[in-house]
Amino acid sequence: MTDQKKEKRPPVIAVLGHVDHGKSSLLEAIKDLKITDKESGGITQHMGAYMVSHEGNKITFIDTPGHEAFSAMRSRGADVADVGVLVVAADEGVKKQTKEAIKHLKDAEIPFVVALNKMDKRDTRKEKVKKELSLEDVLLEDYGGDIPCVEVSAKKKTGLDELLEIILLLAEMEDLKVDYDEKASGVVVETHVDAKKGVSATLLVKEGTLEKGDIIGTDCCYGTVRKMKNFKKEKIEKATPSTPARTSGLKMNPHVGEEFKVFETKKEAKQARVSEGGTVDFSEKFNPEGEALDLIIKTDVLGSLEAIKNTLEKLPREKVGVNVLDAGIGKVGESDVELAKTCNCKIIAYRVETDKVAKNLAMQNNIDILKYDVIYNLVEGVRDQMEKLLETETVIEEMGKVKVLAIFKTDKRRQIVGGKALGGDVEKGASLKVIRDKETVGEGKLINLKKEEKDVEKIPEREEFGMLYEGDIKVEKGDILATYKEKKITPEL
Repeated sequence: MTDQKKEKRPPVIAVLGHVDHGKSSLLEAIKDLKITDKESGGITQHMGAYMVSHEGNKITFIDTPGHEAFSAMRSRGADVADVGVLVVAADEGVKKQTKEAIKHLKDAEIPFVVALNKMDKRDTRKEKVKKELSLEDVLLEDYGGDIPCVEVSAKKKTGLDELLEIILLLAEMEDLKVDYDEKASGVVVETHVDAKKGVSATLLVKEGTLEKGDIIGTDCCYGTVRKMKNFKKEKIEKATPSTPARTSGLKMNPHVGEEFKVFETKKEAKQARVSEGGTVDFSEKFNPEGEALDLIIKTDVLGSLEAIKNTLEKLPREKVGVNVLDAGIGKVGESDVELAKTCNCKIIAYRVETDKVAKNLAMQNNIDILKYDVIYNLVEGVRDQMEKLLETETVIEEMGKVKVLAIFKTDKRRQIVGGKALGGDVEKGASLKVIRDKETVGEGKLINLKKEEKDVEKIPEREEFGMLYEGDIKVEKGDILATYKEKKITPEL
């Protein structure tokens, strides 16, 4: 292929960062700014990618459920994005997921720009954030590095034009040129399964031009492109490089991140398969031998399911495991609730609804359907559920001792006693052991404490005081009351 036949293609952009730092808000703000009301009116279903125009230049954004999905795509060898945007909240700075996103971007070996978001807030600390980034080896231009930084506000829609200009500048330096006349190839961005319409897949064309009627194949499936729609749900006949297209016609679910290409015949496409695909297997690393949290997982698209699996795999499972009984795409249905009822497990619903019959059945049987829209929150929710299965531990905290100096009044189980605090403070409500002649002869509790005729919560060491004692044995002058507290501690995973 000669360079003369190659033409410039739009850059593909991945937006990564910590949860709640404004990735989704930034994407929505760019959509609102760069897509007219008439155009954006058709964007009703999540497609995984969309295109905007800035000063006559097209830009494609990958809208994944998180950097976990971006990583899942890359794990199959797909060069998904050309340029990255690292979103960091100017009022919070570098967080755990920010560090993970930086690693993903560096592993992908693509240029990226830092979008310092939420600059509309009063409590921004941008210089401190920039220093935190430098500690993660992200050296911004004003710190002597080569990584650009743009101050933006998704809420106020400020700084977006500058951000898009920087993206285009970084893309220009990558010299993104391809042959538009080649047979198409690219990456599977998302897949959907509809009970009536069957399998549909969002394909991102990287080379050549994809046309209606083309025979396409991946490592796990093949089919003929019967219908194509762009991100605005408009019917299209062809998709040029960097264009996302929702297609129908594949026989099975492809894996998100798989590369696809066009074949001459269905026989060639079928023979090129190396695996049966379209599912996410939770069995390999999700078969715990001991105590486990049983789950059913339903998600909007296959990419979400893969991202959830990759993230759940990172949870510690030495004490409690995760046992995924069933996982699939689509809304929570009656069969899911029936399985949960039979197996006494919880249902995770990620970006999907629950049909009415299933919802009523779940309420009748006290089945928990846990709904999430952010993978980070889902994983934290699963962690919380796992920790609830851990047995709480009782820890004894030893406190001060009391030397009994006098007995003022004795009832059936209670006594009013005078004493002196030794070896630490003595607190109201503390449990105690009665020690006589260096042996424990009984147990009890300090019901109340008095100092100078006033009720008090605590008596300092070496002070004398009065107390109301309750126990299974009557105390005597000279006894030592060793006080303590019991604390219930739920161990961490």
